[in-house]
Amino acid sequence: MSKRLPWWKEGYDFSQLPKMKTGSPGPESRRLHARAAGIIKGLSSQVKLHPVCFKEGFGVVLTDVDGNRYIDFSSGIYVTTLGHCHPKISEAVARAARTMMNCHDFTTPVKVELLEKMVRILPEGINGIQLYDSGATAVEAALRAARAYTGKHEFLGFMMDFHGKTGHAVSLAKMNSANGAGRAQGFYMVPKPYPYRPLFKRTDGSIDTDAYIDYYEYFLANATTGQVAAFIAEPIQGWGGSVIPPDDFYSKLKKFCQKHDMLLIADEVLTGMGRTGKYLAMEHWDVTADISTLGKGFGNGFPVTAMVADERIKDAFEKISASTSYGGNPMACAAALASIEVIEEECLLENALRLEDYFIKRMEKMKREHKIIGDVRAKGCLLGIEMVRDQQSKEPFDEAGKMVYAKAFRKGLAWVPAGHILRLSPSIIMDKEVAAKGMDIVEEAIYETEKELGY
Repeated sequence: MSKRLPWWKEGYDFSQLPKMKTGSPGPESRRLHARAAGIIKGLSSQVKLHPVCFKEGFGVVLTDVDGNRYIDFSSGIYVTTLGHCHPKISEAVARAARTMMNCHDFTTPVKVELLEKMVRILPEGINGIQLYDSGATAVEAALRAARAYTGKHEFLGFMMDFHGKTGHAVSLAKMNSANGAGRAQGFYMVPKPYPYRPLFKRTDGSIDTDAYIDYYEYFLANATTGQVAAFIAEPIQGWGGSVIPPDDFYSKLKKFCQKHDMLLIADEVLTGMGRTGKYLAMEHWDVTADISTLGKGFGNGFPVTAMVADERIKDAFEKISASTSYGGNPMACAAALASIEVIEEECLLENALRLEDYFIKRMEKMKREHKIIGDVRAKGCLLGIEMVRDQQSKEPFDEAGKMVYAKAFRKGLAWVPAGHILRLSPSIIMDKEVAAKGMDIVEEAIYETEKELGY
């Protein structure tokens, strides 16, 4: 008996994917985008670089209004981790919408199921949960909870991490004049280990994580009042370019936090719920943060996020007015619960790790063969390719990054730009066949870019 195809492969001829009927963006995309762009402002860089208008998504495929079909290597900016319109998740949301849409933070049966399921899948000891509707809201709640638990008021964060666009979340990211005169009082930034571009090195040139910890000690003593409630970190930088710290770093950071009676907050909005092959990315390093935030792939497209905390901290939630208007509504809980069940039933954590093995081998080969690739990295289905003018100087090459991005998009690959660092976030339901097609497009775009730039 033949093996049944995955749900997203039924009815699709993947030998014809991607399938471009017109140029991209096509005429209808351009027409509709022009209508929208006259009204909406502040669009993301990927829309400005390639203003396509999408009509539908199914599994790993996106279709635009001109009938062009793309392989999706963006997952809606790390959101549709389980592909588009998974029938189980779509039906769960529809069923909830037909039943009840909101009852504030009163208990519902689906909320109880979700909370108990989360306690089972998350690391032992995490059993304090509050539900929200955006990543930034969950991060802000985590900061308030840390203050309430510790009685302290300052925070340390990492340069080039990103935690959202609200007041205190912005104070934990790269600043610009639109964000105000400066960071909120008591918010501080320190450098994060970046293996390809280390700030602190050993005599052999390798990155020195002990030196980073020593610097944090110096900074704590000389730049803060010593009232630091928590150190907050993206386990792997998203906006910063899929930067993965050395394997020994987070265990050292956790000890640093414990030494100074501060909490460790892991912002797992981007990295959590299967994206890296674990429910929490910190599990790769056997480290459990005191508080974690979840989002993006948590509801596979439905806006549902969470703050989760260690047993000893959860009572602090009582002190911060933790509930929200939309957090934990029945549709959100149904989406999150169904998403977890899909991950379990389809063994998708294991699949994400299989894909990581394929992607890293393929990208390492590409790096050997292309002079404008300086570094590649992958953890599960969170990938990065760093464009440089020269592999020795490592000078960032923004022009090449934008060219590769645009060329690949025109060939039928929907993905995420980040200046000179190309970010890729294919869904964890993908198989090697489609993954290879996507990487073929990336490599074709790199070949063409090198030729055009005279390499």
